[in-house]
Amino acid sequence: MAFKWEFPGGKVEPGETSEQALFRELNEELGIDAEIGPPVTQIQHTYRNGGVVALEFFLVDSYRGDLENRIFNEIRWERVENLPQYDFLAADHGLVRDLAAGKLLHMPEKLAE
Repeated sequence: MAFKWEFPGGKVEPGETSEQALFRELNEELGIDAEIGPPVTQIQHTYRNGGVVALEFFLVDSYRGDLENRIFNEIRWERVENLPQYDFLAADHGLVRDLAAGKLLHMPEKLAE
């Protein structure tokens, strides 16, 4: 779905846990070795064409390596409250709304300023 914003990640390969898949995908897509934290939420979304995706989101608050855009048109760091201004994939709309409203992550005061 070209030119839509999305969160990095991808499919879980046979024999992988969701956390292992995210670690692998972040390395492949961004060149980093991420510390995969606790789960944030799970979403199941049905697209208009009938396709269904099951998504799991995890907190990643640290990583090793230099961030490198290997596959995306563009990457950005953005404050969670600004996420709704971006044209995200339909499956991510609920997550974006809940992140922006502060429903999923509790940011320490020093980071939320």
